[in-house]
Amino acid sequence: MTAALQTRQLSATLGDRRVLKNIDLHITAGRWTCVVGPNGAGKSSLLKALAGLLPHTGQVWWQGQSLESLPRQQRAVQLSWLGQGETSTLDLRVWDVAMLGRLPHQGWLDSPTALDTQMVEAALKATQAWDWRERTLGELSGGERQRVLLARAMAGNASIMLMDEPLANLDPPHQVDWLEQVHCLLAQGTTVVSVLHEIGMALHADDIVVMSQGQVLHHGAGHDAVTHAAIETVFDHRIRIHALDGQWVVLPRSS
Repeated sequence: MTAALQTRQLSATLGDRRVLKNIDLHITAGRWTCVVGPNGAGKSSLLKALAGLLPHTGQVWWQGQSLESLPRQQRAVQLSWLGQGETSTLDLRVWDVAMLGRLPHQGWLDSPTALDTQMVEAALKATQAWDWRERTLGELSGGERQRVLLARAMAGNASIMLMDEPLANLDPPHQVDWLEQVHCLLAQGTTVVSVLHEIGMALHADDIVVMSQGQVLHHGAGHDAVTHAAIETVFDHRIRIHALDGQWVVLPRSS
C-alpha cells in the first residue's frame, strides 16, 4: 500500500534525553493512524519529527519524497499541523484565524480568493465554529478555541493532516463531532495521523501505533486483538479492551 509518511532509523534527542529510538514506520495513505502510549512514550516527538518540526537523524519521506528535499512552500501545501496546546493572538477574529490555513495557497500579499473563502467557510461550519466567525479568540472557551484551530488546519485542505491531542478541552459531544470530521477527511482522501490519550476514541482508527520509551512496540489494525493486547501491555494491564454492542470499549482492569 502507498505510504503517505515513512521513516527509517528515525531518532531524536531533547536535551540529554533520547526521545525517539531508531523508528521504522510506514503510514498508509488515505487512512487514519492513531499514536498511543503512556506519558513520555515519545508520541508528540514522533509527530513533530514527521512534520519536520523536530531535529532528528534518520530519514523521513512524505509521499515518497525525502522531507529534506521538499521546499518549505511545498511542505506547507502538503501537510496541515495542529499542535498540542497551540495558542494564537487572542484579539484575532475567528475568521482570520481559520484563514491562516490558506496562507500556503496564496501568493505574497495576495488577497484571499473565492476558493480560499469557500474552504474557510466549509471548515468553520464543519467544526461548528461558523457562528463565532466575527468574534475574537479571547471571547471563546478553551474547547471553542480548539475547534477554531481545527478549522484552520482543515481549511488548508492538505493531503496529510497531523494532529497532536486534538480532543484537548473538547467535551464528549464535540469529541464525537471530531470523529465524524476525521471520517469526512478520510472520504476525500486525506491521510490523518493523530496522537490521542483517549484510547476509546483511538480504537476507531484504521491503524494504531503503540509507543513506549521512544520506540514503536506495535503497529497494526485498530480492530486487531494483537493491537489491543499491545495497548493493554504498555499501560501495565491497568486497562482492558472489550467489545460491547459492536464497539470497542476501554474498561478498568478487573480486580
